[in-house]
Amino acid sequence: MPYPFHWFPADGRRHATLDQRPRGGFPATREVTALCGRELTADDAAEGWFWPTCRGCAPETRRIAAADTALDPLLFG
Repeated sequence: MPYPFHWFPADGRRHATLDQRPRGGFPATREVTALCGRELTADDAAEGWFWPTCRGCAPETRRIAAADTALDPLLFG
């Protein structure tokens, strides 16, 4: 089962969000609320996936992933 967050490049970093992602990803110029608390404009640059991960979003994704998998006894029972 996929996690409820999605990664997207913006402002020179890879950020994560709980916003609903459109099919094909967030288009450039789309405002997205990142898990670090910032409102950012998505970037569709291909090299954006090689940018460093946001230091504010990363711990939030780990917290969400841990909470999500802790509730699934079929995976970790």
